[in-house]
Amino acid sequence: MLYCLMDGHARTSTELSVVAKVSPSTASVHLSRLKMAQLVRVLVQGKHRFYGLEGPNVANALEGLSVLAGGACDKFAPSTPNRLRAARTCYDHLAGAMGVSLHDRFHALGWLSGDSDGGDYHISAMGAKAFAALGIDIEATRKLRRRLAFACLDWSERRPHVGGALGAALLKSALKRRWVAQELDSRALSITTLGRREILARFGIDLLRMDLEAQSARGVGSNKGLS
Repeated sequence: MLYCLMDGHARTSTELSVVAKVSPSTASVHLSRLKMAQLVRVLVQGKHRFYGLEGPNVANALEGLSVLAGGACDKFAPSTPNRLRAARTCYDHLAGAMGVSLHDRFHALGWLSGDSDGGDYHISAMGAKAFAALGIDIEATRKLRRRLAFACLDWSERRPHVGGALGAALLKSALKRRWVAQELDSRALSITTLGRREILARFGIDLLRMDLEAQSARGVGSNKGLS
C-alpha cells in the first residue's frame, strides 16, 4: 500500500485494499497503524477519506528500502519494467533513467555541487540562472520548509537522482512543459517526443538512444518486474 502511494496520489482504503489483495476491513486496520506510525496521512473530503504518504521523508525511506531489497551483485543489471525504469515519480520528484541522467548532467555543467552520498547539494550562481530558464525560482524554492536539493539513491538505476524541493520543482517544470506525462494509475511517466527533443537540445542527453541500448542489453521482452 505504501509503494502504491509513491506516485504522489491519495487513495481510499477500498482502493488500497484491492492493491494489497486484502479485505477492506484488514486494509483499514493496517492504515490505522501506518497513520499512528506517521507513515501516512488522511485527507478528508466530505464523506470520503483519502490516504497519502506523510511526506517526502517517507518516500525517500521507501526508495532506499527498494535499493536494499535488491541485494548486492558484482554488476548491477536492473530487471525493472521499461516503463518504470525510463522515467517515474519518486513521490514528488523525478526518478528513473531520466532523473539520474539529469542529475549527472547538472553536476557536469557545474549547476550542482556537494556530497552525492545523501548529503545536501549547493546550487551555483550559474545553476540558479539555468534553473530560472526552466521556470524554477531558486530563491522561492529555498524558502520552502524542506531540504533544497540532495542525492536520492534511485531504486532502478542504483545511482542518485535529485531529491528535495529542487527535484519537485524540476518534475513540475517537466510536466508543465509537457516533457513527460503522468499516468494516473502508476508511478510511470511517459516521456513525450517533445521531451526527448528538448532534453537532447538543452542537456545533450539522448533518452531515446539510452532506452534502445538498455533494451538491447537486456533483450527485447525480457522484463521480469519486481520479485
